[in-house]
Amino acid sequence: MNKIIIFLVSMTIFVGLVNADHHDEVIKPSQMTKVDIAGAIYERPDMTESTRNGNTTLDVTDMLSSDGKFETGMYRSGPVHNVHDEPYGVDEIFYIIEGSITLTSADGSVMTSGAGETLSIPKEWTGTWDTDGYSKIWAIYYGDSKE
Repeated sequence: MNKIIIFLVSMTIFVGLVNADHHDEVIKPSQMTKVDIAGAIYERPDMTESTRNGNTTLDVTDMLSSDGKFETGMYRSGPVHNVHDEPYGVDEIFYIIEGSITLTSADGSVMTSGAGETLSIPKEWTGTWDTDGYSKIWAIYYGDSKE
């Protein structure tokens, strides 16, 4: 009986310590400052740079929700022509900081947006994406956890 009591007390203390560690974590809001938006954000060590078909993109995630379903960040791209035959896959809203984007939906309708404007793209969207280059602040909802 004493071994059971010692075990239960030990487990209670262990669970309390684990929970105390988790509850001591301070969750803070994220912020993109004017300096970040002017380009300093791309100097962060977690910035991802990739080159495909001669185009270099810079991408920085500023915040990923604890459940992995929502993410924000900033992105810069040179000239691109992307064809999305398959659905876009995520719900995204973004504010264009510089440059412009032309989206041509599968039905042939065209939407061009430039600096100072916001676009929302539903995950089901298909079409083409054309730009001579742009920079954006983005927010993405994945629905399921980010893979």
